[in-house]
Amino acid sequence: MKPTAKRTLSILAGLGIGLAASTSAWSNSTLEQVMKARNLTQKDLLAAAKTYTPSGGRDEFIAFSSGGQSGQVIVYGIPSMRILKYIGVFTPEPWQGYGYEEESRKVLAQGNIQGKSITYGDTHHPAISETKGEYNGRYLFINDKANPRIAVIDLHDFETKQIVVNPLYKSAHGGAFVTENTEYVIEAAQYAAPYENKFVPLEEFNEKYRGGITYWKFNNEKGRIEQENSFSVEAPPYSQDLSDAGKGPSHGWSFTNSFCSERYVGGIERGRPPFEAGCSSKDTDFLHVVNWKKAEELVKAGKAKKINGHNVITMDVAAKEGVLFLIPEPKSPHGVDVSPDGKFIIVAGKLDSHVTVYSFDKIQAAIKAKKFEGKDPYGLPIIALKDAAHKQVQLGLGPLHTQYDSKKCVVYTSLYVDSMVAKCDYCEGKVLDKLSIHYNIGHLMTMEGDSVTPQGKYLVAMNKLAIDRFNPVGPLHPQNHQLIDISGEKMELLYDMPLPLGEPHYVVSIKADRLQPTVRYKSGTDSRTDERHPYATRAGREKTERTCDNGKCTIHIWGTAIRSHLTPEIVEAEVGDEIYFHITNLERAQDQTHGFAIYGHDAQMSLEPGKTATAYMKADKEGVYPYYCTEFCSALHLEMQGYLLVRPKGYKATAATMQEGQKYTKADYETQVKTNVETQGVIDSVVAFITSHNYQEFPTVVALVEDATDQLEFAKDAKAKSEAAAGKQDWQNAMLWANQWWQYQVKAADLGLRAKTHLEENGAKKIK
Repeated sequence: MKPTAKRTLSILAGLGIGLAASTSAWSNSTLEQVMKARNLTQKDLLAAAKTYTPSGGRDEFIAFSSGGQSGQVIVYGIPSMRILKYIGVFTPEPWQGYGYEEESRKVLAQGNIQGKSITYGDTHHPAISETKGEYNGRYLFINDKANPRIAVIDLHDFETKQIVVNPLYKSAHGGAFVTENTEYVIEAAQYAAPYENKFVPLEEFNEKYRGGITYWKFNNEKGRIEQENSFSVEAPPYSQDLSDAGKGPSHGWSFTNSFCSERYVGGIERGRPPFEAGCSSKDTDFLHVVNWKKAEELVKAGKAKKINGHNVITMDVAAKEGVLFLIPEPKSPHGVDVSPDGKFIIVAGKLDSHVTVYSFDKIQAAIKAKKFEGKDPYGLPIIALKDAAHKQVQLGLGPLHTQYDSKKCVVYTSLYVDSMVAKCDYCEGKVLDKLSIHYNIGHLMTMEGDSVTPQGKYLVAMNKLAIDRFNPVGPLHPQNHQLIDISGEKMELLYDMPLPLGEPHYVVSIKADRLQPTVRYKSGTDSRTDERHPYATRAGREKTERTCDNGKCTIHIWGTAIRSHLTPEIVEAEVGDEIYFHITNLERAQDQTHGFAIYGHDAQMSLEPGKTATAYMKADKEGVYPYYCTEFCSALHLEMQGYLLVRPKGYKATAATMQEGQKYTKADYETQVKTNVETQGVIDSVVAFITSHNYQEFPTVVALVEDATDQLEFAKDAKAKSEAAAGKQDWQNAMLWANQWWQYQVKAADLGLRAKTHLEENGAKKIK
């Protein structure tokens, strides 16, 4: 082999590029030896086998967990319990550039409250969009308890697209919950407060503080909440909590529980017993039963009152028109969960040892017969518990939340005080099994357990404490999501999963094959609007423009990113200029993300293939500001750099030329050209393999081939510049352009070999 060929192949190998590579490593240890060394039992191995996902394997289910005080959403796989992603929602998330580039800052700004920027959130209850009660995998909704807001996450690309602020409430634990066809996203108030944004003394709590249930109208085609078509049902100053929407026969109705219906106001500092004493003195609180279909009609008929620009069905109208009814429920309840067939509603009361199963048919019969045991202090009709209940099941201490199995009548309820999961038959009212967990379980979740078609198989216990389950990492422990096998008659604990973002509150899961996320954007896309970005840029059309108006100057950079350079590489500005870097990722290949960060400015962009994003900064101080790609995208990632040069006002440039530290000769140029020719031979052999197979049937390969073709076009241009410089005997530029020509070749080879490997591993057929 010629020296140049050897050099080419050795360099390619050093860059992780080879025509074929496979390694095998076999352990000499037997299974028995591993079990003994690690003190494992056969039960441990069986649990491991049930959760193990081989290298390159995929999970059957995807879970979306609230990120609690992180204000984000955690995505992980089941049964592997591998964390796949954090989604920035109410708080900035640097890796995704969320809150650090202008497009996502606009989304975060939608969540501003009373003119204040709010970058803290307490996410609690995620919900997946539904069609006829089945998860359709299109959208995810999540609430912020601390600052009553609802966010819309598009599962097309797992990005937050919209945040809406509740105009009435001051806190909202109970959200988000969707109706059967995602007509509405339900959000309930928690701690009662005046609707008006003004001071009202607590002495007027009963008269002027209010709760409520909001129905955010969702446009399924646009993927956005329509605030102007949304409404709320005013509720008494009970602390409304969780909700669920009816299904099938109960479609058009929703159910929201409450606590502190005593309407007690504490005040330890005033010598009064605390809230917890007064808010748990009665044996029952109230389940709110809402006819949202009727409420919707009343809003359209103009019978809603405008408060803070928002439609509100007041309590007197709700009582008169048959919109809101109350039913006693065990005190301090949390979960309220509608059965898959829509015929039953299960409520768990944390300070009661029972779960109560309500019959929708019985509730409707009582309403139709106007059979009420009285009214509450606000005139709302109360249906007697005995007239609405189907069963009460004795489970244990601290029942909190219920989820449904694929088996008929089978449910699972978390027992917070007992630290157990109880399995029962709610139709017959009998306990089937119990399992101890670690420790203090809050919510639990079965696969698609909120839908009309629960999948069974697995249950996740969301435990509030970890204590001794993991290696100690200081006084703040991770929380623990435990995976449980529910496929048999007895529950079996399989896996402990530490959660490093706290406090995760609730999780929803969906079959992975219901999700169809994109792997790249159409070139020039603003990912937050899903429209073409006004500053989208194509290769060769990069430019920088500086305009001034009345002494105020603005610089817009139409830039691009592609392995391994940012264009432009030098931007010049003057103190006082406002600068906008608009960068388009020109890549098509899956997972070929670039980034952008710059010294001394709070900017970071994540540029996935095809995406355009904007970084803004004010040049308020003269200096030299390097910028670079933050994603390790190629072998020459570290060379993917540039400079923002901010000169002082009135600066006069002096005549000077760039001086390279290395001088090149004709011999250097000719050696590089030989290397390039050899490299092209490697590329040609790869191209021959790809084109001789049915590569067009593999979308991943098609994208790689498109990117490789672009790189070869760039190589062609660099080659022409190199040869032009050589024609002038400018060996310095001839060598540098020849090296750039080779850089493009290497990138093309990298892409081509990835494509070749994909074809080989996925059974591509040779064209006859």
